[in-house]
Amino acid sequence: MDDLFRGVRAHGSLFGSSALTPPFSLHFVDGAPLTLCTVLSGGGWIVPELGEPEPLIAYDTVVVRGPRSFRFVDELGTGAEPVACGEYCAAPELGGTRHRRGWRDDGAGPTTLIVGAYPAGGEVSRPLLDALPVVLRVAGGGSGDAVLDHLAAEVAADTPGQQVVLDRLLDWMLVCTLRAWFDRPGGEPPAWWTAQRDPVAGPALRLLHDDPATPWTVAALAERAGVSRSTLAKRFTDLVGEPPLTYLTRRRMALAADLLAERPAVTVSEVARLVGYADAFGFSAAFKRIRGVTPSEYRKHGSPPEERGAEVLSGRQQGCIVEG
Repeated sequence: MDDLFRGVRAHGSLFGSSALTPPFSLHFVDGAPLTLCTVLSGGGWIVPELGEPEPLIAYDTVVVRGPRSFRFVDELGTGAEPVACGEYCAAPELGGTRHRRGWRDDGAGPTTLIVGAYPAGGEVSRPLLDALPVVLRVAGGGSGDAVLDHLAAEVAADTPGQQVVLDRLLDWMLVCTLRAWFDRPGGEPPAWWTAQRDPVAGPALRLLHDDPATPWTVAALAERAGVSRSTLAKRFTDLVGEPPLTYLTRRRMALAADLLAERPAVTVSEVARLVGYADAFGFSAAFKRIRGVTPSEYRKHGSPPEERGAEVLSGRQQGCIVEG
């Protein structure tokens, strides 16, 4: 879980509030890969471009998967003209401002909405996005309520270090929300979520994630997990959906893809070594088999053309508080 959140972090988010009187319609147009919306008071509806609308009341949270836009409205069928919300939540001519950190225009409206939009960078985080629906909703009353209490207190203050605190609280809220979603009764969590808690497959998964460059064998993983080789191989494959070393190869290639994209000064040979390959030739062959292009081609062009259209578009990091 920690690895999948690599790159899914709030950083330097913009925060603010604007008084709105119903009817209202906020149109979030930045197309971030992942957007968290939670209500401290009042309520409204999240209306995605695709999927069903979701109601939000106090302490409910919704996560919207991009890159399509969505709206937050006072009620379905509202007559309000949509206000485009992007980096600053509302354009200055529509009553917004460009100030950071806790600016507010107090009004009589009852609804306070917190929004945090996240980039979801790289291939390592892709399994997390792939496991999510377009819109997921988690009702209040769970572990996230305590986070919202902290958020409410922090946004009302203007203290040193506030930006860092707000960013980390949003991260905390996102993790709590996804935990609650994956563990909900009757849910169908992804295989990696279930497997990480298994007493046999879980330790092996952690070893592969903690040190993917180690020349692991099934026998070595089984010894560290305290079970036989055949027991580990069967249990891991049954729960994860593929054998341990196949999983390791895919993970190494995801790490390599991110290194190639994010660190242009690192050579292909260095990337090979960092992900556990003794030579660049063996690494390049494995990379092309998994990714469809050579490491050099990936660094230059990214994924092959047939995959680029399906990739989640990167979005801007942002956060806002809207009171209406």
